Amino acid sequence: MEGLRLLSLLTRHAAGLIGLAAFLLGAPPAWAADWVRSVAQRGDFPLVARGQAARIVTDPGDAAVVQIAADDLKRDIGRVTGAAEGGAAQVWIGTLGHHAAIDRLVADRRIDVATLKGAWESFLILPVERPAPGVARTLLIIGSDRRGAAYGAYELSRAIGVSPWHWWADVTPLHRDALYVAKDARRFGPPSVQYRGIFLNDEDWGLAPWAAGTHAPDEKPLGPKTYAQVFELLLRLKANLLWPAMHKVSTPFNADPVHAALADRYAIIMGSSHAEPMLRNNVGEWTAPAEDFDYLKNPDGVRRYWQERVQSNARYESIWTLGMRGIHDSGMVGPKTVEERRATLERIFADQRAMLADAGMPQAPQVFTPYKEVLDVYRAGLKVPDDVTLIWPDDNFGYIRHFPDAAERARKGGSGVYYHLSYLGAPLSYLWLSTTPPALIRQEMGRAWDAGARQVWVANVGDIKPAELATDYFLSLAWDVDKLRAKPVDKFVEIWAAENVDAAQAPAIAGILRDYHRLNFARRPEHLQWNLPVDKYRQSPLTIDAADERLAAFAAMEAALAKMEPAIPAGRRDAFYELLAYPVRASAAANRRFFAAEAHDRLRDLDLAEATRRAAMAHAADETLRTLTWHYNRGIAGGKWRGMMAVEPADGQWRSYRLTPPILPAADAATPEAAPGPATRETAKETVVAPRDFVHGRGWRLIDGLGRQGQLLAVNGQGNTAGADAARASIILPAGRWRMLVDLLPAYADRDGDPLRLTVHLDGREEKLEARRETGDRDWANGVLDNRLSLPLPGAVAGGAHDIAIQARDGGVAIEAIRFVPMATDHALH
Repeated sequence: MEGLRLLSLLTRHAAGLIGLAAFLLGAPPAWAADWVRSVAQRGDFPLVARGQAARIVTDPGDAAVVQIAADDLKRDIGRVTGAAEGGAAQVWIGTLGHHAAIDRLVADRRIDVATLKGAWESFLILPVERPAPGVARTLLIIGSDRRGAAYGAYELSRAIGVSPWHWWADVTPLHRDALYVAKDARRFGPPSVQYRGIFLNDEDWGLAPWAAGTHAPDEKPLGPKTYAQVFELLLRLKANLLWPAMHKVSTPFNADPVHAALADRYAIIMGSSHAEPMLRNNVGEWTAPAEDFDYLKNPDGVRRYWQERVQSNARYESIWTLGMRGIHDSGMVGPKTVEERRATLERIFADQRAMLADAGMPQAPQVFTPYKEVLDVYRAGLKVPDDVTLIWPDDNFGYIRHFPDAAERARKGGSGVYYHLSYLGAPLSYLWLSTTPPALIRQEMGRAWDAGARQVWVANVGDIKPAELATDYFLSLAWDVDKLRAKPVDKFVEIWAAENVDAAQAPAIAGILRDYHRLNFARRPEHLQWNLPVDKYRQSPLTIDAADERLAAFAAMEAALAKMEPAIPAGRRDAFYELLAYPVRASAAANRRFFAAEAHDRLRDLDLAEATRRAAMAHAADETLRTLTWHYNRGIAGGKWRGMMAVEPADGQWRSYRLTPPILPAADAATPEAAPGPATRETAKETVVAPRDFVHGRGWRLIDGLGRQGQLLAVNGQGNTAGADAARASIILPAGRWRMLVDLLPAYADRDGDPLRLTVHLDGREEKLEARRETGDRDWANGVLDNRLSLPLPGAVAGGAHDIAIQARDGGVAIEAIRFVPMATDHALH
């Protein structure tokens, strides 16, 4: 009987049987690196064998971060195997030139470290026989610098099965009895992007209340207990830079000297956002009236304010933000014209750099971010010192506004990117769920990389949770651009799902996340209203049938989730909820609530019974949202995340660019007895030519994972896809009159200020189309909320067979679809 139960279990979990076979053959499980095995092969290093772990050895004279990483590795080995130190083997972790025993091996020419010398944040992992008297074998983890050594220790942690998200997403390591490291030497680094990090922002709605009420109630948020966890996460993700939280709710990072010293112990480079020059937190540290933050009227006071920070932080590794804006992410006070702002900024650059030089830091990394209105000043001829890195911002919605030109690429300071995965601002914020597709990150950051923006990459990650996947992808791309761009996004997500949720169901999880990003890219959960907060209410452009199709897609995604949930390993249930179940189910409930309420309003005078059913659906979805969010905050991980999750809008702040609280219909007790009237239904549907329907030449490429069709047809390089390189398709339309629309990704042209240009040939008739990108205008607002631009061809198209050819005149052109919309209903199918 016991054997039958075992056979049944193995039959129902075939993937587990495959994993068992892998163990028996010595291969690593799917969630671990291929160079750490559970069964020894000839020459392998015994990290954990016969219940004992190798002893980890550091040098007391090495950097603090090396000891921190070594201690974490020791704990991680215990988490995975339960073993304590006691084996004959040793692991030596150190920085080249700062670990005496490793340096003796170098001096004796026992190991070759030529590729490490002078390298940035690189490391070697290699076993050595008899490295010292009484030591039979050692595994060396050698860093070219202090971060390189720490990265090496955390790389081994990840290889044995400890996710970087083990603490932040409760990814419990899965047990292994033994660990053997393959004998070959491995080299990692240097990173593609020199400075890679995150910006904690808009922490009012998650990070700060969670830290104050749950994680560290004994310290004012955000304090050292929280920042220590952030720093460890950054090291595990091989990042090196943090812009700290800066809203009024948070303690200014540098106002407490404990923070800067802690960052230095973790070897994290500290910077500050585009609105906070010279490492000052203006909303928390500028105590004079806001109008005194004026470099024309009060230059001495402002200089003293900056000078204090230069003196207090000169001994730490920092990136200094130059320039000046208003107190809280607002325009500069004082200068009235663009020319006045230009002259004032150039004066400010000179004064700020003199402060750094006087403090002995003339070569300290310095950055300038032409964000929002400051980009107009830059375009007006602003002269930025040549060794200052220019950080180009996106438009806050994931589309980079400016790509370096030849002159900018030639600058000594190079270029970087400030990129948003979360945003508080116009036209509508997105602060709740993380819905930026990894494919969009790859597309836009890839364009930036190709244009030469390679020095600094910073992602605004909001509260960190629930942006785990997007943050991981962004930083992984920054570490090794070429390797990650060559890998399909779905493959990255599948590997990530295996590591963090369930290896046996990783392909299915990747499929759910693909649908999650596709559906929410069409309209984010925070953007489920079609009027801006300053406008009169207007209904969505979706008919009831179209909305029902959208809801059916969400329901299918939820069904797939429910099917896999029972098989999730017990130790990964919390991670499953945080990383997958909550975002999927909450976004689905938000859509049901909105579209059911809207259907009620549309049907109230036509079909009262159906309207009442829709009202009940909206209320049920609202209750589901409350239940899901309560469980996130209080149910999972023993209540660890109480205060972290808040459904948008979380409160009434910043109402001019926050979602209007949904108005639910009255909850009717019963279906009325009156005879229902006819519901409004579509009479004709649009016809779509998807990217996969085109035959295209070398000037085009398909981008997976983006757009409503799951793919985009994008231009390679700089465009000019003329002649044979045109993209071509044929279609047969039903009888009637149709309007032809070309749907584009709302990206920006390669050259600053240019429109997106393309030429459409319909049955030989040529039409030139342009999409001008003016950040802040209504077309831009609609484009980023829809994540598409719809360009109409003039006139009507008759039913029948048609041939289409498209040529693009800019590398930013990415086609989501060609749509043919019935002329009588095109207003309802925007």
